[in-house]
Order: sequence, then C-alpha cells, then structure tokens
Amino acid sequence: MDTRNLPLGLTCLLASGLALALTLAMSACGGSTPASPTPATTNVTMSDPATCAGPNGPYSHVYVTVKDVEASTSANATSGFVDLTPALAAKPMQIDLLGQASTQCTLATLGSTTALQAGDYQQIRLLLEDNSSASLVAGNQCGATAANCVVLNGGTVEPIQLSSESQTGIKIPSGQIAGGQFVVAAGQTKDLDIDFNTCSSLVTAGNGQVRLKPVLHAGELGTSTSVTGTVVDKATGSAIVGGNVMVALEQKDAAGMDRVMMATSADTSGNFIFCPVPAGTYDIVATGVSGANVAYAATVTTGVANGTAMGNIPLVAEAGVAGTAPGSIAGQVTTSTGSAATAADVTLSALQAASVGGASLTFTMPLVQQSAATANVATAAGVGCALNTDCASYTLSVPAAAANAGVYAAAGTQYTQGSGAADYAVEGQAAVPSSGGTADCSPSTEPSAITTADLTLAVTPGASVTASVLAFSGCQ
Repeated sequence: MDTRNLPLGLTCLLASGLALALTLAMSACGGSTPASPTPATTNVTMSDPATCAGPNGPYSHVYVTVKDVEASTSANATSGFVDLTPALAAKPMQIDLLGQASTQCTLATLGSTTALQAGDYQQIRLLLEDNSSASLVAGNQCGATAANCVVLNGGTVEPIQLSSESQTGIKIPSGQIAGGQFVVAAGQTKDLDIDFNTCSSLVTAGNGQVRLKPVLHAGELGTSTSVTGTVVDKATGSAIVGGNVMVALEQKDAAGMDRVMMATSADTSGNFIFCPVPAGTYDIVATGVSGANVAYAATVTTGVANGTAMGNIPLVAEAGVAGTAPGSIAGQVTTSTGSAATAADVTLSALQAASVGGASLTFTMPLVQQSAATANVATAAGVGCALNTDCASYTLSVPAAAANAGVYAAAGTQYTQGSGAADYAVEGQAAVPSSGGTADCSPSTEPSAITTADLTLAVTPGASVTASVLAFSGCQ
C-alpha cells in the first residue's frame, strides 16, 4: 500500500466506522556505527460514522473512554506491546462516537509518542477504561458508575458492559489488518486507519444490559483516502424521500464472500462518504427504504478503489401486485455445550447473491431498518428454547427484490438487475458473552460454509419467511 506524509492533526471529510489515524514519523541517525531508527512520532486520532444514531437508530450518544493504543510486531503477542499514546494512562479520554461533525473524519486527537521502532506490526490493540474507574474520567458523561455507556434516544443511560478490553485491549489481529501487517521502515512516515464499526459492535441482552462485541479492521492509508457517491431513486433521479439509506463498503474474505468493512448512512440529499479508507479495492452495497415504506433493491458496485468519486448510484424501488414494503426473515438461534444450555452472543448477517460481470458474488445486505450492517442477538434461557439450549429469536427486514449490480467504470457504471425472487441465507457467528468477541462454539459459524446453492429463503414484499434454526453446539 502507498504511503504519504501528513501534518499533525490530519482531518478529512465524514468518516465511516470508528477510525484511528496514526501518523508514525521515523528517521535514521548517522555516524560511524550502523544506522538505527530514531524514536518515532505517532499522532493518533479517532472517528466513527453514525448509522445507529437517532432518529433512525436507537442511540443519541455512545461514549467510550480510551486509555491506550498499542502495537506489536508479533501476531500472537500477549505482552511486550509498544505504547502509542502513553499520556492517556494518566488522563484517559472520553469520546462520543456519534458526536462527529459532518465535515471531518476525526472526533479527537488521542495523543502521541516518540518510542515506535521500525518493524512489521501484526497486531494493534485499543484499551478502554474500566467502568469501575469512572471517577478518573474528566467530565464523565456516563455518570458516577461507568466510564463507557450508551444514551438511548429517550435519554436513558445504559453502561456498556466490558470484558477484557480494559485489561488486555480490543485486539486487531493480522487477519483483520490489510495485507496482514503494518510495515514501518526507518525514515518513513506512515498512516494507519483503525475502523471500529460501533453500530455492529453493541449487543443488547434480554435484561437490557448493553455489551461490547467489537468489530475492528485496520489498514494503511494511501494518498487518496475517501470513497464518495450519491444514492438516488433510479426512476426520479432524485434522493429518496424520508426513511433511511445505508451504504456498506465491503471486501471479499478468504471464501470469496463480501464482508462489511465500514457502513454509513446517506444524508437527506443521498450523499455519502467513507473516510479514511485504507488503500485497496472494494465493493459498495447501497439499499434503502423510503418514508412511505417503499423498499429498494440493493445496488452492488464492484471494483471501487479508495479515492474514487462514484457519482450517482441508482436504487430500484420494489414494484408489483404483491406490494412495495420490505420483506423479512424470522428465525431462532440456539446455543448449547452439547449436553446443557449455555449463552452466547451471535452476530447475524443477511446474505444475497448478485451476478456481476458474468460471475456470482455473495454479499452482506445492510439492515436498513436495524440501522446497522449486521444484527446482534444474545441467547438466554426461555420458554421457547429447545431442550438443553439457550435461545434467541430474531427478525431481519430486507428488500424483497433481486440486486442491481455492475462493475465500476469511471465513464459510467452499467447496472443489470437480477430476475426472479430475492433469495437469502442467514449466517450466524457466535462469541463468548463479555469476552470482547472471542469466538465460541464448534463450529463458531452456522452454517459453517455458505454457497449460492444455500441462498434459498425467497423473500416477498411485506411478508415474512422463516429460516432454519441456527443451532450452535460445543459452546462454552
């Protein structure tokens, strides 16, 4: 990936996801002895989009208190991390992740260090202040009993229940760093973006408690760091009136399935921006629902590089005698040790396929009416649970129309809409409750593998289809 020199206090337009921009300045010293890198200068900033902010989303504020950011050259390290923000230990910083201004990426500058050495950094971690240390937080917006919290639209404050994040940090392993590692050579200045998808990282348990199941990715920034566009109704050429429009920036995983890297909401004019975006090529998935509850098929644009101004992205409204309202998928998740009930946090993704350039692509459908890219459920004991299981029920609202898809072209992208029913599959990924996202169950993903042949849930306008039970076993 490309590198660039940036001044202290780098800002850019509206961010997507929670991002930390790290400017790592390094130089070499000369003399008769072999050259060695001088201490580095590291500037850390933070940003995040507001897909789950009111009025469409459930939260008016999400406060987290950051007490450190660290890096390691070992993918498996549990100690020996380099401290990138040493001043935060004495003065942790509370940030409203939904408090971002519309004209910049950054929410706050976290701090700096002069101790980073050259190396191939394969793990980054973010440490949050423990809720028991609420009294240490200056101007604490969460009250006297928490350092991290959400504020619901009605004003109710709920602490965010942490696990090991306050002690060992929220980890970004090499598999979630673009290119597998962040390479810093002597004499270089580089920028690193850490994307924290806040709205997909909050789990509400049945007792009303909010837990953190963090979703993070990282990547080096190039010279051009944004992806912009305007989502319009194809029939009118104008912005969709009322409702909500969501856009996801996705990349293929090892199995070739599109996973959400960032997600954001378009403004009332249909404009969106992802910033900062690590260097690479992405697929952009846009969908929406109008104020009149008219659903729009997803529009999928593949082959979009960072630094691209996409122009207009057309959404096709549902039409037909069956109606125009979104459809929905209902189902149940169960978790078990194999012989006894046990709880887990499960992330649900609605998957659909599109034909793009003669090839089939399975992508993640943004959940517009949930105001998030994916949905989280927490299993617990209940009357409707199968014997020796904990369970949770869910309903996912999705477009009841096949996707409109095309390969990005600067001269104008040509889109083709699929025919037939809108066919989906629901995938679940299980994690240990209050673990910070540690995978649980065996396998931790159900179904363990999905192909286009598994996309059999035919969704129709205004109707609900029932998915097979996602039955997790071998859970802790």
